[in-house]
Amino acid sequence: MHVHLVFVTKFRHEVFTDRHLARMEQIMRDVCADFEAELVEFNGAHDHVHLLVDFPPKIAVARLVNSLKGVSSRRLRQEFPDLVHHYYRTNKLWSGSYFAGSVGGAPLSVVKQYIEQQNRPA
Repeated sequence: MHVHLVFVTKFRHEVFTDRHLARMEQIMRDVCADFEAELVEFNGAHDHVHLLVDFPPKIAVARLVNSLKGVSSRRLRQEFPDLVHHYYRTNKLWSGSYFAGSVGGAPLSVVKQYIEQQNRPA
């Protein structure tokens, strides 16, 4: 099964630079591997990220999302102390909500192209 996920930062703060996104992609790949899933495509902007994930049907999307958001928030906070001012109110990087859309109607290449074309910050 494939799912297109979008996570936005808490209060839509413009948090990420390219170096944050590069590290986050690796963190997301590691989390997906723990779930026997594959991160097919990843990209982001200053205040959100897009993921295309191929995952087994035995995995609940909510469980996968909870782990992706929790682990990435914790690791980025540890590895990039400069992000701490974005956590000042709630100690959370991500908004509590997220977008999850199953992918099947549109060819995967179309979804991958959409994610690749997101404007990544410098």
